Amino acid sequence: MDLGVRGSGYVVFGGTRGMGLAAARALVADGAAVAVVGRHEGPAEEAAAALAAGTGTGARAEAARRAGARAGAGTRVVALAGDLTVAGEADRLVAAAADQLGTALRGVAVTTGLGMQGQCDLIEGSDEDWAATFEDVLLATVRVCRAAVPRLVEGGGGSIVTTAAYSIHSPKAHQVPYSTLKAGVATFTKNLAKAYGPAGVRANCVCPGAVETDVLAAMRTDLAAERGWPVDEALERAMVEDWGMQVALGRAGRPEELGDVIAFLLSERASYLTGALVNVDGGTDF
Repeated sequence: MDLGVRGSGYVVFGGTRGMGLAAARALVADGAAVAVVGRHEGPAEEAAAALAAGTGTGARAEAARRAGARAGAGTRVVALAGDLTVAGEADRLVAAAADQLGTALRGVAVTTGLGMQGQCDLIEGSDEDWAATFEDVLLATVRVCRAAVPRLVEGGGGSIVTTAAYSIHSPKAHQVPYSTLKAGVATFTKNLAKAYGPAGVRANCVCPGAVETDVLAAMRTDLAAERGWPVDEALERAMVEDWGMQVALGRAGRPEELGDVIAFLLSERASYLTGALVNVDGGTDF
């Protein structure tokens, strides 16, 4: 499917790994100019170089290689680094992306916000845990959108994709700050869709289930070693036995399965889709 993104500019926050990198790869494969943003300069530059060269495995990487070949000198990919929990960084990063991409900014995805300090219950969660989770999960998203929306409006419209979590539908006692503030992201995104739809800006929120990013891939290996489980079953057993997740597809998601959805929502193929909460969780029973 041609996403209709060729020649347009996109910024993916959290684009150096996992679902963010997968989304960037899908956009690059269809000829978009993409800025990938991470906290650290080294990983951002490595991700950008890999995307521009079309390196990696799978159909999307091969498509990216073909896109680069068609572009001659290569697809335009920019690496940026900054910490969204620092005031002013979102504005700087969006401005830098708009300046360096060399084309109109058409969409922004925010796939950051792991909220690791938010994995605690009500009693254990300190004010510091709540404040850190607020900064990482909700305020970082707000800052990006506040910086990007005026540019999208000025350019005639565009798309924003945020990320919440499946747990906003099924809050867990051990992650009260995390699920509370991810729910805030979902509500915030709906507000964006309502407020800026008349100006041509779409906003949708993706709710991932368990996705086997680097963190969960390492957990799979550790669980297998600690509990004597087969590696190819370890994560899935933990999902059921430890986390209480009943998943219709019986497995964790792959980053590219989320990345393709995010890229689609950013693209012109989703031009009448806004204000949606999109569950990409393999059929998790809430």
